[in-house]
Amino acid sequence: MITRYIHKSLLLSAAVLFMASCSPDTVDGDGNGITQSSVDASFTATKTAENRYTLKRNFNNYITSKWNIDDDGFNIGKEEEKLFLPDAGTYVIQHQAIGIGGVVAGTSSQTIVVPTSDPVSGNMIQGGRFDTPDEIAKWTKHIISPSGAEWVFSNGKATIVANGGSQQAIYQAVNVEAGKKYSIDMVASSDTALVDTWFEVYVLNSIPATGQDVSGTVYRNINTWAGCGKSAFKGKISSVGCDAAKNGGVFTATITGTVYLVIKCGGSTVNSLSIDKVEFRRMQ
Repeated sequence: MITRYIHKSLLLSAAVLFMASCSPDTVDGDGNGITQSSVDASFTATKTAENRYTLKRNFNNYITSKWNIDDDGFNIGKEEEKLFLPDAGTYVIQHQAIGIGGVVAGTSSQTIVVPTSDPVSGNMIQGGRFDTPDEIAKWTKHIISPSGAEWVFSNGKATIVANGGSQQAIYQAVNVEAGKKYSIDMVASSDTALVDTWFEVYVLNSIPATGQDVSGTVYRNINTWAGCGKSAFKGKISSVGCDAAKNGGVFTATITGTVYLVIKCGGSTVNSLSIDKVEFRRMQ
């Protein structure tokens, strides 16, 4: 009779010897599978139609890609991205190759020049980049709290400073057509985590009187109680905000005439929440 019993201590000793023979001498040496050397992050940008482009990375020897479109912030993307640039201008497109361990293994960039704006989906907001005094003058502040909250325009951004639960809004008039749909978005950023903060975007038929709060349908928001804004961020609110699936940032006009895009923010401690590139676009 052949005995199939093997003593556990013999198995353990053999396993230790096997691991010792296969492991590298150091954790930072070559071939440890933890790090990845620099790789080629180059990509092609192909125009497929007016205002439309396809971005495609040239290599696949890394884990994933991050794309930064016109300094909107690096966000996880696909090997191939479809890009719609409805506004005339010059855009810098950056691509990061993310290697083993989540490390940026390479970065490349290209510039795309868009000669003309899309006749339907061009931005209807004026001064949405806050770059010049003329652009800033397109916006009006709506005072809600008597003190403790203030929108500040500087460095090409609009930044809200608030404390003690105070809040303030800014707004701009936009002409719309009944029955048409309009998409709303903007770049939002914060260098620090927000504390007890709410940021909400509305479309109203009229502006409340000074000292009155703003309420109604929220089309975009950042809310720490809903789980977003609790660490530093930068990107389109459609990506970094909360409740994106609630209405997708799409406003359907019920009247033909003037409506008001209203951006409200307040909180316990808000000192670095900024917005840029505010968009209000008619959908195709």
